Amino acid sequence: MEGTIKELSEYRLDKSFGNLDLARSLYKDGTYSFALNRAYYAAFDAIRAVNALDDFDSGKHSGVIAHFNQFHVKTGDFDTSFSSVIRRAARLREKSDYEDFFEPEKDDVEKTILEVEKFIEAVKRFLRDNI
Repeated sequence: MEGTIKELSEYRLDKSFGNLDLARSLYKDGTYSFALNRAYYAAFDAIRAVNALDDFDSGKHSGVIAHFNQFHVKTGDFDTSFSSVIRRAARLREKSDYEDFFEPEKDDVEKTILEVEKFIEAVKRFLRDNI
């Protein structure tokens, strides 16, 4: 069964909030690498929720993020600071997931989660106003 664009966008936003909740829980448990992973995916799913309005998706993370930046950051839908938040979360997630012996700092994880939380709230407001 295929849903509407609105349903798809809402589904992706719900998934984003679920990942954010999981990131917070993992952070509290001290499993910082996994918390970074879920924080990044919370932001990524929020981006996909916005991109759904354009009927756009990509099999590559870089494509999803590039579309969002081009059509929603550069146009002023979102503050340019969110591009930095996403880049930072992606960089830390990649290091955490793929670099041997990388242990993220507690402060970096906390900052990432807080920034992603602000981003998701901005996405929630945007979708509320545009769906």
